[in-house]
Amino acid sequence: MTLSIKTQLLGRAVCEDDLVSFDDEERYCANLLSELRPLLVEPTDDSPARFNAAYQHLKTLAASKATPQRIEVLLVVAQYYYLAAKPSVALEAATEAEALARRSNDRRLLRWSLSLLGLMQSETGNLPGATASLSEALEIARELQDRTAEGRAWVNLGVSLIAAAQYSDSITSFERAIALSGADAAGAQMRRNALTNIGLCALHLGDVRTGLRALNAEFHDAGVPQTAADATARASAESVYARLLLDVGDVDGARRHAEEARKFAQISATARAQLVAATASGLVEVHSGSADIGLTRLKQTLEQSRQGLKGEVRDTLSACIAGYEAAGQPDVALVYLHELLAMNREAKAAQVLMHHKQHVARLEQPAFAPGSIDVAMANHRGKLRIQLGERELMRNRILLLEQQSVAAELHDDTTGEHCYRVGRLASILGKEIGLEDDVCFLIDLAARLHDIGKLVVPDAILLKPGKLTPGEREIMETHTTAGAEILAKSNVPQMHIAEEIARHHHERWDGTGYPMKLGGSAIPIAARVSALADVFDALTHKRPYKEAWKVSDALAEIRSLKSRQFDPELTDIFLDLVPRLQREHGDLDEFLAVEAKNSPFIKARKQIAEALKGQDPETSLFEMRR
Repeated sequence: MTLSIKTQLLGRAVCEDDLVSFDDEERYCANLLSELRPLLVEPTDDSPARFNAAYQHLKTLAASKATPQRIEVLLVVAQYYYLAAKPSVALEAATEAEALARRSNDRRLLRWSLSLLGLMQSETGNLPGATASLSEALEIARELQDRTAEGRAWVNLGVSLIAAAQYSDSITSFERAIALSGADAAGAQMRRNALTNIGLCALHLGDVRTGLRALNAEFHDAGVPQTAADATARASAESVYARLLLDVGDVDGARRHAEEARKFAQISATARAQLVAATASGLVEVHSGSADIGLTRLKQTLEQSRQGLKGEVRDTLSACIAGYEAAGQPDVALVYLHELLAMNREAKAAQVLMHHKQHVARLEQPAFAPGSIDVAMANHRGKLRIQLGERELMRNRILLLEQQSVAAELHDDTTGEHCYRVGRLASILGKEIGLEDDVCFLIDLAARLHDIGKLVVPDAILLKPGKLTPGEREIMETHTTAGAEILAKSNVPQMHIAEEIARHHHERWDGTGYPMKLGGSAIPIAARVSALADVFDALTHKRPYKEAWKVSDALAEIRSLKSRQFDPELTDIFLDLVPRLQREHGDLDEFLAVEAKNSPFIKARKQIAEALKGQDPETSLFEMRR
């Protein structure tokens, strides 16, 4: 796999500090702003203590007023913690800033808050939240007719799309930003950011021509780096350039750019730049035939990242995997791939659960303080919720898990509707065989989460265009247990059924499935109905590796797998059910995906997709893939 997103993009997303102050600012927040803003540009040894003290003190103040100064201080604090590699703290500050900005009715502050919040959500693994926040930020920038703000929004959206491995859409986002960049210094910086990120996307896509053109344009614009930050960015860009050249076998050219990366890394004197440059050099040595030297260098970068740059371990692991594969040692590459999987399981599962628990906590938080004149209204609303029953509460509790499950499937299903179709079809099949209404309702919700475990599978496997090796297939299969473990820790009442479906939807009736090789009726019934719905939906929809099958062909395939992969009795019922649903409802997709229309994540993705399709004359001036 290639250089990771976070390594290349930290500091390249747009952090804004250009809002004007207002005359009526609070004295305390005004003083904080004047003290903290310079520390973002030139940090000092006591910066951590000063920012921490300021933020802790700020949290003790009453939050009754949504003043512009308070919001700006929170955003400056969020930017600092982001750059200090403490994204969870940055997320907390950005979340509070966004809530206050909504109360203030200041659209510019809200756009800024949403933009930074979206970056923090992306950085902490909440892709659905990031998509919604950044989509709204883009909408506001367009509403305000602020070209610079719109360009920044496109850059930040591009960064978020990279986190989702949506590299083609990400390139288009950066092209939009380039088209909007002005001739001033801010515009030039935005253009360079976008070009660097296009090069990174091209590296992931194996699109060498696009990557080289983007980076050549950046080098032409950048000139000689004047600051340590510029030198760090240039070192990263040169490293990406070298790796693009390795993809087409230009080892000599790759060596030259790896040397440039090393030169700029020395100028910057930052550990991250030196690590990135050493990684490129190691890969060049491997491709030059000096595998021992190259692999030793790659292992050294891995050790350095483990000791002092833990945020870079995932990236250097990916480089080691690529290096050992290029050296003809796939067995060692697989060892590192297993380590990468272990890291993903721990880190990404923790991120999913963190956001889920915060979401549930917000649902349970009282809307009004004790003694408020609105307590009676709140109590009345609580009684109504009881009257409505537990179903709406259940829907709300699993909302974030549901959206994360959609995100886990985006590499195969860009519409985000697969999970919803599977859930509804599985629940209808459950009702057809006589399961109780409440059980069928739970199956509908639970089956949407069946592939949430794919979040922890390394991109090197999820995005591999060819056939997986046996070792890679083994890792891919862990998504069942990983998903079950995430759901087991979510502490959502009555959702043990989701854990069962996630764990067992790849078991087979003949006992040859995974992960536990259960057979026959030992497979939980919810997993059996979900497996039929999942396979049918996958067959009848286009995927990156296949075209959509006709419904009749998909049903014939399922019939052929009766008593081998699927419960024979369930299969017969399913084969009768699908044609009947077609006759009754016409458009089966429209019928099964009706719940997807209520998803904020899918709505935001559709808004972004529509914006990406726009053919503004200005946008077409820069078409990297032409």
